[in-house]
Amino acid sequence: MCGIAGATRNLLGSDPHQTLHWMNDAMLHRGPDMGEIHLDEAIGLCHRRLSIIDLSEDGRQPMSSSDGRFAIVFNGEIYNFPALRKELEKKGHLFRSRTDTEVLLALYQEEGTIGLQKIRGMYAYAIWDKEKKELFAARDRIGKKPLYFFHDGDRFAFASEIKSLLAIPSIKPKFDPTALVDYLKYLFIPHPKSIYSNIHKLAPGHFLLFKNGRVHIEEYWDVDFSETSNASEEELTEELLTIIEEAVQCRLLSDVPLGAFLSGGIDSSGVVALMNRLQPDPVITCTIGFKDKSYNEAEEAKTFAFSLGARHHEYYVEDEPAQVIKKLVWHFDEPFADSSMVPTYYVSQMARKNVTVALSGDGGDENFAGYGKYAIDQFENRVRQHVPSPLLRLLASFSGSMLSGSRVGKKLHSLSSSALLSPAQGFYVTNTFISDSQLQTLLAPELLAQVRDYDPAGHILGYYNRAHGPDHLAAILYTDLKLLLPGDFLVKVDRMSMANSLEVRSPLLDQKVIEFAARIPSRFKLHGREKKYILKNALRGVLPSQVLQRKKHGFESPINKWFRHELRSMAETYLLYNEAMASFFNIHAIKQLWEQHQTGKQDHGTLLWTLFVFALWQEQWIAGGAVHV
Repeated sequence: MCGIAGATRNLLGSDPHQTLHWMNDAMLHRGPDMGEIHLDEAIGLCHRRLSIIDLSEDGRQPMSSSDGRFAIVFNGEIYNFPALRKELEKKGHLFRSRTDTEVLLALYQEEGTIGLQKIRGMYAYAIWDKEKKELFAARDRIGKKPLYFFHDGDRFAFASEIKSLLAIPSIKPKFDPTALVDYLKYLFIPHPKSIYSNIHKLAPGHFLLFKNGRVHIEEYWDVDFSETSNASEEELTEELLTIIEEAVQCRLLSDVPLGAFLSGGIDSSGVVALMNRLQPDPVITCTIGFKDKSYNEAEEAKTFAFSLGARHHEYYVEDEPAQVIKKLVWHFDEPFADSSMVPTYYVSQMARKNVTVALSGDGGDENFAGYGKYAIDQFENRVRQHVPSPLLRLLASFSGSMLSGSRVGKKLHSLSSSALLSPAQGFYVTNTFISDSQLQTLLAPELLAQVRDYDPAGHILGYYNRAHGPDHLAAILYTDLKLLLPGDFLVKVDRMSMANSLEVRSPLLDQKVIEFAARIPSRFKLHGREKKYILKNALRGVLPSQVLQRKKHGFESPINKWFRHELRSMAETYLLYNEAMASFFNIHAIKQLWEQHQTGKQDHGTLLWTLFVFALWQEQWIAGGAVHV
């Protein structure tokens, strides 16, 4: 796990060595063990190393081929690199190290871009071909590892984090007002956009070629829901466990201490239980808890860990958010409002005291329909199919006026209104966090005029309509795998783990698990109202019944409470008495939200958190003069 960056020589200024070191220093947290640069007449590369495999000097990057033609910088882990190495050795390749980096370099020399199809792992890497004057860069299939790039004619740069690009003095980032709309709707900014109009994200499952001033981007992998398996439930269940167990097994390869995140839920508990089966030593487990019992799974996690004989560690988040939030916002480089960044940061910090690598349960919900929203959206779609539109319009009107003050009325209005939309549009409305009317009320008039013709629904609608699944559930699972997972959850885990120089591996997001899960019929994922039905069945011989039957909590933060207590003073200053925010928002509208929240009339925790994070980001980057608005 590392940090990578590079830029064409014409971006690096009069002292290219110094600029490369600035870029590298900006990512020190991603790789504290080594930091090196490579510079030739056309390009500069830099790398921060967190040593995991082959801790010797032989693993130093940037790494060059023996003939000096190719140079690579690599972030991630290739889990099948021992098998690939043997294959390449048979073709005459000689290796100086035990690293997966050198295997990637040899594979590219041997097969070019086609070699991507053979790689199994999490990765973002770039290879410079000195002879062709061509740069190749690729990002893993599901987007575990980040890759940003800047392109301006014949000038090009890339990096694991935006802050590394901003370390180049000649790059002048430009604020993108449509990205702010995306952020308010989704709580993150979907690829390929960033908050800057001239800095982009390479999409998961894509590679990039830069040559002669031109960028060519191509997709090399997509998850396919169109081929539904005809196997029996028993056969699918048995095969699923085998695939997951093997995905865990290959992620245990490490030359440094290894442990796991444990939330107490099915996904992380299943991973930990399988680790316990597959390794001789007790599993090292790490859990975060809250004093608020409605958000706390720490006790359940501890009980399960002790039942396995694990070496368990736990940490309770109390009043720390005000102390740490500025630091967390800095690590994301752009507005990012998933409040579970806080517990993710702390569990990563605690884990790093004991291990360098941690396995997680990420991906179980997206692959096997684990979120409550899937059952709700499935029900909405049945209503859409079977209830006539005139009746739905009548229900929407009646519930919106006569019953608007009641909880039942609000739910009925939401259901009937959503059912009047197309399946894709309905999924968009129920999976975004601010309505169009709220957006128009909140945005400052000048900014609203700039985005009036922009439709942020295109992100969800594009993926939903592209899905080739047999039913609605398949389409929304595909959409979340392509949009929500890489845009939100994997960004959160990458930044918060890397902030603590910790590598996180996710067996349930293994390529083989994702591809197999896509072939499982939807009825075995959402079985009536039971979520993750087949995953639970697959883990019945692995997990105790109390874990399998436990109600899902989710890795959330008590933000409604925080804004009334721990964060109240700090947030009030940033939201209500901050002149800079008036350039973007209607402060009067924010004050109304704030007062409603403080008096308990309504809970606006998510929206207030979204605005609060933006205010902190604005202070760090725009007020600091790094960004042009």
